[in-house]
Amino acid sequence: MYWQKKFSRENPNRELEEKIMEIHLIHKDFGYRRMLGELCKQGYFVNKKRVQRIMQKLSLQVTSFTRKSRKYSSYKGKVGKVAPNRLRRRFDTKIPHQKITTDTTEFKYYDVDSKGRMIIKKLYLDPFMDLCNREILSYGISPTPSASNIMDALNTAIGITSDCPYRRTFHSDQGWGYQMKAYIHTLQEHRIYQSMSRKGNCHDNSVMENFFGIMKQEMYYGEVYYSYDELKDAIDKYIEYYNKKRIKEKLGWMSPVEYRLSLLAA
Repeated sequence: MYWQKKFSRENPNRELEEKIMEIHLIHKDFGYRRMLGELCKQGYFVNKKRVQRIMQKLSLQVTSFTRKSRKYSSYKGKVGKVAPNRLRRRFDTKIPHQKITTDTTEFKYYDVDSKGRMIIKKLYLDPFMDLCNREILSYGISPTPSASNIMDALNTAIGITSDCPYRRTFHSDQGWGYQMKAYIHTLQEHRIYQSMSRKGNCHDNSVMENFFGIMKQEMYYGEVYYSYDELKDAIDKYIEYYNKKRIKEKLGWMSPVEYRLSLLAA
C-alpha cells in the first residue's frame, strides 16, 4: 500500500523541474550552484541539495572537457619596454573602469584548402576586461596575431573607460603586442598607467586566464568549428551572453552588466 500511494502521489517538484528545464535551455552550462542562484533571482528559494537532486534526475549535469592543445604564448622576449607590475594581484575594485586587464588567446578550427584537404587554422582573441565586474569592454578577433587588432580593441576600451574619475590602470602580460611603442604611447597620451605581469607568471593575470578557461569550457571544448566565420560568430555570441546573462556568485548572482548598473544606481 505504501508504494501504491507513493507512485500515485502528484510530483511535488513538478513546477520547480519545469523552471529548471526552462533555465537550462538558455544556460546549458549552469551547474547546480549557478542554477540555484538563478532560481533565487527569480523568486524560488529552495535548498541547494534539492536543486542538485532534480538536476541529476533530469540528467542536466554539466559535461566537462579537458584542454587538448598547449596554451598560446605571445611572449617573444624583450622587444620593447617592459612596465612594472602595478596591480600586484590586487584585482578587485569597486570603481568601474578603473582597472582593466587584457591578454591574447588562441582558438583552432577546421577548413578546406585549395586541394580539398582538411586543415587546421587558427583564430586569435584580444579582449579587454573591467576588473570591477569582470565585464568584457572590448575585443578584437583576427586570423593571425595582429598589432592592429590589439590597438583597435585598446582604443575602444580607452573610450569606454574615459568616464572613470580616477587614473586608470591597464594590465597585461609581457606579450610582444603590449611592448609595442604604439601601445605604450597610446596609454601615455591618455594618462593611463601601464602594468605588466612578471615574466612567466600566469597568476599575475589570473582573472583573464580564468575567463579564457571558462569561455573555452562552455563554448569551445567538445565542439568542432568548420570555418573562421562560424567560430567568430560563436565567440561574439558567447561574449554577449557572458556580459549580459551569465551570473556569478561573486557578483551576488548578477551578470557583469547587471552588477555595473547596480553600482551606478547605488
